Amino acid sequence: MKKLSVSILLVLIVFGANAQDFAKRVSEARTAYAAHKLDDARFAMQQALQELDMATGKEILKLLPAKIVDQSANTSSDNVSGASGFVGVIVHREYGAAPGASRIEIITNSPMIAALNSLLAVPLLANNADQKVIRIHGYKALLSKSAGENNQVNYQIQMPLQSSMIMVDAPGKTPEQITKIAEAIPVEQVAKLIQ
Repeated sequence: MKKLSVSILLVLIVFGANAQDFAKRVSEARTAYAAHKLDDARFAMQQALQELDMATGKEILKLLPAKIVDQSANTSSDNVSGASGFVGVIVHREYGAAPGASRIEIITNSPMIAALNSLLAVPLLANNADQKVIRIHGYKALLSKSAGENNQVNYQIQMPLQSSMIMVDAPGKTPEQITKIAEAIPVEQVAKLIQ
């Protein structure tokens, strides 16, 4: 219980803007738990965790650079959405203008992590004509090629960070260009924030 109290205090300090809602949900959970209303306590804790996930997503957006390679961030497309329980948070940012905008998505508690880690663990399976294993800031990632609109070749990078994943889509870019985009992401800082 002491560790839980210390953890809650640290979270409240770090995420001051959302602290009141988070503290309210935790208080609701404690009250429901004390009254032996376990379903209500679980629901309040899920709500508190979702608010915490959303605050984390907003902090991740602050870490992303204003410009990547030759494309400026299109912050009007920034989005943080969450569904605690199945997928944590999806953080979305675009760089450049449509239709060739590059997209970065950071997905916490991604359901695709197990399959991706399996591919990365056995390079013979991952390295073929349409995909290969690369390294970004020391992290293994999968570079995949697919057909886009008008038979245009598109590339995507998927990089696991424990139970989370960074995805980079760059329509019309070369493998070298999408790799430079991925290398511009402060992966270490994002990893520390989401783990």
